[in-house]
Amino acid sequence: MAHQVIMFTDGSSRGNPGPGGYGVVLLSPAHQVRKELSGGFRTTTNNRMELLAVIVGLEALKQPGSPVLVYSDSRYVVDAVEKGWLTSWEKKGFKDKKNPDLWRRFLTVYRKHQVSFKWVRGHAGNPENERCDQLATTAADQSNLPPDEGFEAGD
Repeated sequence: MAHQVIMFTDGSSRGNPGPGGYGVVLLSPAHQVRKELSGGFRTTTNNRMELLAVIVGLEALKQPGSPVLVYSDSRYVVDAVEKGWLTSWEKKGFKDKKNPDLWRRFLTVYRKHQVSFKWVRGHAGNPENERCDQLATTAADQSNLPPDEGFEAGD
């Protein structure tokens, strides 16, 4: 299957929890399109930002059913999906699992597309992964960041 969209994602937090951010690079080689997305929150965790990066990237796609290849350096995100943990978590209502608000949001958008994941080593010289890291850390370092309501509510 040819991938219509290639997505690179990264999340960051300054402290865990602490101020955090996410970065996304979306590429559509067939259409010669590149889009960068980022955002930050005043208090969050690195895993929430890793997952939110994927969510925001998928939510930005305009074509339902798009074949998407996601490159992420997050074992938390990649393994949860690729090893089937997420299916089990969902069946159990995310009981005793962290970030149920984001996982539910992820599943909604994930099911609209044909998504596959590839884990990449972070900080290993991959230009797009490095760019995502820059976007995420820059977002985390902004002043007057909004609350991560799901995290601060204790979901």
